[in-house]
Amino acid sequence: MSSEIENNEIENGDADLITLVDEEGVEHEFEVIDTVEVDGVEYVALVPVFDDPEDALEDSGELIILRVDEEDGEEVLEAVEDDAEFDKVGAIFKERLKDTFDFEDEEE
Repeated sequence: MSSEIENNEIENGDADLITLVDEEGVEHEFEVIDTVEVDGVEYVALVPVFDDPEDALEDSGELIILRVDEEDGEEVLEAVEDDAEFDKVGAIFKERLKDTFDFEDEEE
């Protein structure tokens, strides 16, 4: 899903919840799990919020990592397109959140 989220403003003023709009105009609510600054760039780690427990059971459980940029004076979240950048930031979040989340190593 992170590849579908680009140029979306943070729309919800709540401290831990944000709503993002994908390219099809569909709103998705996420909980901000952590933020980190790497090389002067801020990143957020998100997990989806589900109204229906059945949807939560079907979720892949992936952590969504987005870069915080600024456009026209507004904070926007951008997909991290560069694999090396994503791997670097992902490893930092994985280390920071290892006591909270049970991460599985991906098989290639």
